[in-house]
Amino acid sequence: MTHRPTVYGTRHAVSAGHYLAASAGFGVLEAGGNAIDAGVAAGIALGVLQPDLVNFAGVAPILIRLADGTTESIAGLGWWPKTLPADLFMREHGGQIPDGVLRTVVPAAPDAWISALRRHGTMRFADVAAPAIRFAQDGFAVYPLLERSIGSHAEEYRRWASNTAVFLPGGRVPKAGEKFVQADLARTMQFMADQDRAAGPDRLAGLDAAHHAFYRGDIARAMVRFQERMGGYLSMEDLAGYSSAIEPVVRRGWRGHELITCGAWCQGPALQQALALVEQVGIDGLAHNSADYLHRIVECLNLALADREYYFGDPKFVDVPVGWLLDPATIAARAAMIKGDRAFGVMPAPLDPSRSRSFAGSAAELPKVEADTSYCCVVDRWGNAFSATPSDGSGNVPVVPGLGITPSGRGSQSRPDPAHPAGVAPGKRPRLTPNPAMLVTAAGGVMPFGTPGGDVQIQAMLQVVLNVMHFGMDPQSAIEAPRVASYSFPSSFAPFEYFPGRLAVEGRIDRTARDELEARGHSIQDWPDWTWLAGSVEAILTDPETGLIGAGADPRRPAYAIAI
Repeated sequence: MTHRPTVYGTRHAVSAGHYLAASAGFGVLEAGGNAIDAGVAAGIALGVLQPDLVNFAGVAPILIRLADGTTESIAGLGWWPKTLPADLFMREHGGQIPDGVLRTVVPAAPDAWISALRRHGTMRFADVAAPAIRFAQDGFAVYPLLERSIGSHAEEYRRWASNTAVFLPGGRVPKAGEKFVQADLARTMQFMADQDRAAGPDRLAGLDAAHHAFYRGDIARAMVRFQERMGGYLSMEDLAGYSSAIEPVVRRGWRGHELITCGAWCQGPALQQALALVEQVGIDGLAHNSADYLHRIVECLNLALADREYYFGDPKFVDVPVGWLLDPATIAARAAMIKGDRAFGVMPAPLDPSRSRSFAGSAAELPKVEADTSYCCVVDRWGNAFSATPSDGSGNVPVVPGLGITPSGRGSQSRPDPAHPAGVAPGKRPRLTPNPAMLVTAAGGVMPFGTPGGDVQIQAMLQVVLNVMHFGMDPQSAIEAPRVASYSFPSSFAPFEYFPGRLAVEGRIDRTARDELEARGHSIQDWPDWTWLAGSVEAILTDPETGLIGAGADPRRPAYAIAI
């Protein structure tokens, strides 16, 4: 029994991290827009509706697969300011990346959304941004998770008057059911929409005008003035020179299907590696969420996430051996390290001894949870598919007064030591956790899918893919099934905590299975039956045989799917 049914249609579908974002995307589809138009509308709306998790001036990695099979990724990830000293954090901040403007990288999301529209959309920025502008100007109902998130980070918001004004109106945490308004953000987006319209009837000229307003015009100047006043490094040159890279995707076959992810500037290839390791180890005949099954997938994830730590970084700056990591011989060698009766208990060592590092386990009882990320996906009537994971929380960086935006604080996912593969360097991108994905099925269908959750993302995504493709569940059942998550590797977020052997388990997992996992050396952390910490997977699956499009959305957060 599921909380909700899989919703089915024959024309198009959208699934997003908030129900109003899903409605925004669906409205665009019904108005004649394609999956790219609708996905951008939903993604921009998420930056209004989940302002604790997603920022209009944050990151927005995007995967697009057109009906003819053409596939590309738009990185949607900014780089460190060009004048930032590489050794700044080691030299002046004790090897830490402090909260505030020093963690700012170039805001990438507006460029990514506009690039997607320019390359593959049919509508103007003003058209797709209209729902988000309305939600910001008129307000929307605070939902329980937003109240909880702001409340748990209230003292962080209070550090800056501009954040307090937005997130603690009247000086208090907004309550569920109250209206949440973001007037400054509405004006910022409306200014871009007005510049779009003022450019005349040419759609591309309008997109260029909206882009110019943010990266070269009044919005850019306001951001830079504020950054300079607060001691940051972001410059007009950084903004004017920014363009989201159109990156090659990583694609690998699995059981006749094809998994498509973004590159090693995010954690996408680790999902590829984990799935290949699961196939090498073998799960045939194992009961769903039994101790044997969970032990194998967790250990495969621990190997993949260890290699993420040892190798991944911006490929423009470091050589990431993705081909070698996914080579069958490497997969076999890694899989051979897994013991059926004993957990690693620590992060596994790399195959290449020169990559070895030592990490101290955290003394904290629980890992620090940084509020960030949402997800949206769309499939349209023509067979185009869109998958995006917009992100950047608002509790650790200041809101620009008058703009209602926080220029991307994603620098928190770089390592302070420039020698680390994901280390800080001027012009270099952090190693990103958000990673949209797609699966092209052996039958010719497509399944865009993804989730928020930081380091939990690929773990939740792997479990849902296996639920659908190995256990034969429908999308909603696959999403709602109980999940586990390992923390036995350094966190992607500053201060990069590491919890050797830690395995979090939702309460609906059978007690016998949990006890058996503990007996094998997993350090079990009990989660509630349902928790937002386990991610919020959204997915759409098309079936060429029936002509149906099935969509699911995770009830662990306020996500919803719509299909017709």
